[in-house]
Amino acid sequence: MAKRGGFPGGGMPGNMANLMKQAQRMQRQMEEQQKEIESKEFTAAAGGGAVEVTVSGKKEVLKVKLAEEVVDPEDIEMLEDLIVAAANEALRQVEEETGSAMSKLTGGLGMPGMF
Repeated sequence: MAKRGGFPGGGMPGNMANLMKQAQRMQRQMEEQQKEIESKEFTAAAGGGAVEVTVSGKKEVLKVKLAEEVVDPEDIEMLEDLIVAAANEALRQVEEETGSAMSKLTGGLGMPGMF
């Protein structure tokens, strides 16, 4: 009498086992890619280069560089806006690099909850 349910030889069918191996390999590749991105630095400028902000791939501000002429005690608000703009652009670069790297690994498939 033939068994009902289950798979020949017990355990997972071959396709399922291969799929699990591929998923584990992809996860390792994603983790390696994320570590690589986290070790990079991203710099962006605002105000024609008057303000430069450098962030890490971990999205931490590492450095702010100001041109002397942009430091005007009469216009602090402009300097604040330039710093925000440069920081946001540098962080956008981190997001873009992360998205691009993950897209290469996943073949462009939408992977919800990933990075």
